[in-house]
Amino acid sequence: MMNFIYTIIGYPLGWVMWACYQLVHNYGFALILFTLISKLILLPFGIKQQKSTVKMAMFRPKMEAIQKKYANNPQKQQEELSALYEKEGYNPMSGCLPLLIQFPILFGLIDVIYKPLYHILRFPSDVIEKAVEIGKQVITANGTLGNFIQQNGGLRQENIIMKGLELDPSAFSTALGQDFVDKVASFDQHFLGLDLSQVPSLGFNLLILIPIISGLTSLLLSWYTTRMSAANMGNNASLKGMNMGMMLMMPIMSFVIALQVPAGVGLYWILTNLFSMAQSIFLNKKYNPAELLAAAQAEEEARKERERQERIERKKLMASKEYQQAEAEKAMNQKEQNRRKIAEARRRMAERYGEDYKEEDIDVDEK
Repeated sequence: MMNFIYTIIGYPLGWVMWACYQLVHNYGFALILFTLISKLILLPFGIKQQKSTVKMAMFRPKMEAIQKKYANNPQKQQEELSALYEKEGYNPMSGCLPLLIQFPILFGLIDVIYKPLYHILRFPSDVIEKAVEIGKQVITANGTLGNFIQQNGGLRQENIIMKGLELDPSAFSTALGQDFVDKVASFDQHFLGLDLSQVPSLGFNLLILIPIISGLTSLLLSWYTTRMSAANMGNNASLKGMNMGMMLMMPIMSFVIALQVPAGVGLYWILTNLFSMAQSIFLNKKYNPAELLAAAQAEEEARKERERQERIERKKLMASKEYQQAEAEKAMNQKEQNRRKIAEARRRMAERYGEDYKEEDIDVDEK
């Protein structure tokens, strides 16, 4: 299942990596360019997350008030929170989107780095599988298969092919052609003296720098983001404790993961941490949380003032309508009284002269 996920996400990313490699013709610099492109793609989500953090700072007091009010009624508490989310147009999961997108990119990149012959050199899968079989035969015939597995932590396709080419390139040229041999031999996965195709191991070697730097850059990034978000948390001890736990856990995870994957993945993780740090600094200057919070609070106050004025106007309008209605009723009452007086006067006049009186509608305005 995981191989399927790696392949699905890795295929489009492989073309991006191929384009980067064609541009710079250096595996390490292609990784740097690829990471930069991925961060630029994710930048709009980072901006949205920054604004979402500020909105959460305003939203939190209302949420905490509901939680406190309905502490003993979880169902009512959830209903009120849902109503508040809908009223404020707030999605509590929106801030997680950039992180959720970044992990699939990491899975895809692992596939790209594990299979550079497929993604970067664009060899078909059947050609690579045949080359792997030839590589196994060459290494076995040389009697170094056991040492090879021990040194490389397993039988990775690219490592088998590279080792086989080193021992007997003619075996590959005979079966797959000289063009295959030339392309693979010229593909260099070294960067700054480090072989990015190898998996780092604990010990005195240069590759161990990749996991160490990965952990340190992760710690630096976690410290900075925790420090920047502390101002928006108020006295929320649980959130502060959660962030502190993440600040300690992420560097450890980065170090451990970088020990289990090719150094190219660890380099990507280092670059991601550095670019994320630069992005956070940029966003905190461009979209300063304190300034955004002040602007949002001012907008909220302006909205409340508009609503207050609207309520006053509605009350005035209602009062005006009631006044007009009362005046109309008063005028109608006066008109009715006048009509009755006139009718009574006519009746008396008719009685005086011995005439029959018949009551008719009288238009008071014409009298």
